[in-house]
Amino acid sequence: MNAINSLLDKIEKAKALDFGTIFNQSIELFKKVWVQGLVMLLLIMLLMVPFYLIMYLPMLGMGLIDPQSFQNMENMQDFTPLLMIPFIIFALLFSFFAMVIGLGMKASFYRICKLKDLEEMGADDYFYYLKKPYLGKVIKLSLATFGISVAAMLLCFLPIIYVMVPIALMNAIFAFNPELSTSEIVKAAFKLGNKKWLLTFGLMIVSGFLAGIVGMLMCCIGIYVTTSFTYLPIYFIYKESVGFDKNESNGNKESYGMSYE
Repeated sequence: MNAINSLLDKIEKAKALDFGTIFNQSIELFKKVWVQGLVMLLLIMLLMVPFYLIMYLPMLGMGLIDPQSFQNMENMQDFTPLLMIPFIIFALLFSFFAMVIGLGMKASFYRICKLKDLEEMGADDYFYYLKKPYLGKVIKLSLATFGISVAAMLLCFLPIIYVMVPIALMNAIFAFNPELSTSEIVKAAFKLGNKKWLLTFGLMIVSGFLAGIVGMLMCCIGIYVTTSFTYLPIYFIYKESVGFDKNESNGNKESYGMSYE
């Protein structure tokens, strides 16, 4: 049985998971990886800074050259929409670049989570999936995610809510199955998303709300510390639904995953 069929078979046979168990496991793992989660978020923000500057400096430059054009908003007859085309194009490119960085860093973070959770040996490489041979796959997955998101937006509000779950699961599936093709990862993410949609969506909402509240109580800046907590339920949903192969290099494939009735 090839990799994708084996993965889909595991997803199909996955038993029901308990909301409270997944949530408690996420809290325990967060105690181990909150530093790595903070570093990941800060690195993402740092990588985004040059692109924010490139995107907004031309507009600031236009304001400095002709301040009246920005101050007098009632006089718009001289404004041409063509001036906004380069900005829109760059905004789209910036959004795509942000998706590439975000997907690669989150997948690397999930790898770190596995190392800490299972007490395996390995370096905290935050750029693990942003280097060869994985960068090309990250770019393709980002294109797929971008296309799915745009299609969902064109279909109005409800599809956006639906695709949130498979897109979130896509990061974990890629992190632990990088050998799969882009289409296979997307297929597996939607299959697991369909099977565990309500549980996943509920955990995403609750963990996001809790992370936001706790972060705000920590003088707002604490939200940078708690943000990574929102990614951890996805890790455990994958772990308990699919599991990991133990001693795969030695040919002894023993699942770490556990399922709850």
